[in-house]
Amino acid sequence: MRDLEWGKSDFGQAALDCLDALYGYALALCRNAASAEDLVQETYLRAARGRRQLAPDSNIKSWLFTILRNAWLNELRHARSGPEFLALEPEDEGFYAAGDGADPYTLFVRKIEREQVRSAISHLPRHQREVIVLRDLEGFSYQEIAEILDCPAGTVMSRLGRARRHLRVLLGETKLKNGV
Repeated sequence: MRDLEWGKSDFGQAALDCLDALYGYALALCRNAASAEDLVQETYLRAARGRRQLAPDSNIKSWLFTILRNAWLNELRHARSGPEFLALEPEDEGFYAAGDGADPYTLFVRKIEREQVRSAISHLPRHQREVIVLRDLEGFSYQEIAEILDCPAGTVMSRLGRARRHLRVLLGETKLKNGV
């Protein structure tokens, strides 16, 4: 996305390339598919209005995630309610893809493991959940996450460390409950 002259078509394509990732992050924040769709739409409206402010060498994905998070925080302030997060629900279509080569039992075990991880993520505190989603699911760097969350990179690293420890505990409890 770097070194582009931000014409309408370049900007539009670069922004659309981030659509799935933005929607996944919005789902993690909103815990509701319709609200996540609205949030992504609001993000794209704000981005389209402010695209001239984006420098040609900017990271558009990070910029869009920042807009999305700020829009979500604004909605929270207006609603005067605490945040609700959506457990990252998988799309069932992808679990049993033909040609995967895995047997049905292996596919089933993978599905159960994904559900356990998503459930554990949904039980994390908000700050830990955000850094896990942004780093481990979306692949942002510590610095990019710091910019999105408007906090120091050291804070991102410590939150991520605590979140991963917390996830290990939660996943360990899940395995004990299931007798694994």
